[in-house]
Amino acid sequence: MTTPSPQRARRILGWALLAAFVAIPIAEFWVVTQVGGLIGLWPTLALLVVSAAVGAVLMRREGTKAWAALVNAFGSGQLPTGRLADAALVLVGGILLMLPGFLTDLLGLVMILPFTRPLIRRLLAFVLARRVAGKGTDPMVIRGETVDAPPSDPTVIRGQIEP
Repeated sequence: MTTPSPQRARRILGWALLAAFVAIPIAEFWVVTQVGGLIGLWPTLALLVVSAAVGAVLMRREGTKAWAALVNAFGSGQLPTGRLADAALVLVGGILLMLPGFLTDLLGLVMILPFTRPLIRRLLAFVLARRVAGKGTDPMVIRGETVDAPPSDPTVIRGQIEP
């Protein structure tokens, strides 16, 4: 399997984003009209307003927690990869919750809630790892360099090169 050129990948991404920007509002409109047909106009509007308010509150609460964990990780000298991903998921999830619509609300809730966020983080890490692995020439090749080091240096990995 060959990887597409960067220009082709950007073009594909552009078309995918365009399709999403067209399809998501259409799907949201359809779901909102279906819900409105079931429970009525005013209850539907009230649900949309309440979901936006809940999204703002959850984003603020969970965002504060994620930010504190991020600052704590930086302060203790740890790599904040998971905490950084949590902060980004909370931000995107809060924005999705504040958008009018039930589908974006559902996705936003999944991104914001602390017990579902790790699942989304793992899924995104898997997708990104697959994309990065697909860009390499050979996943079995480990790049490195040759150095002259004393035999007692514990930071040097010793081995043989196989043809």
